[in-house]
Amino acid sequence: MEIGQEAPEFTLLDGDGNDWSLSEHRGRTVVLLFYPGDNTPVCTAQLCSVRDHWSEYQATGADVVGISTDSVESHKGFAEKSELPLRLLSDPDRKVSEMYGMKSWLPGRSARGVVVIDKDGKIAYRKVQALSLFRPADEDVLEAIRMAG
Repeated sequence: MEIGQEAPEFTLLDGDGNDWSLSEHRGRTVVLLFYPGDNTPVCTAQLCSVRDHWSEYQATGADVVGISTDSVESHKGFAEKSELPLRLLSDPDRKVSEMYGMKSWLPGRSARGVVVIDKDGKIAYRKVQALSLFRPADEDVLEAIRMAG
């Protein structure tokens, strides 16, 4: 997966069981936040940080979603418990995670990473955290969104 490459199309279910398709967001900047799992310490800290900076994310005009291999039901409970404003997408068979090069050393999980897709559907930014113990800094993600816009 290279910067400037066309982002692979996909459709996943969100925490309410609704389809979310990348193609429906063409013309907008899209941020895919891949993370290993719901209700884990680092992932909770990461997504709660996004929640706490949500007005800054919204100000960019980007569509921001989280993606992990957890179930729709798990996502629903995690989002409600943590009061998360972003949609969480379920990738139970890791197809989307693997398409985007988010292979984890944790069995059955996605790596922690960020992909920003520009308005033309091309990869503008991609970063995989080598160690999933470290979460991406909101400032870095927000800067990548601004650069893609």
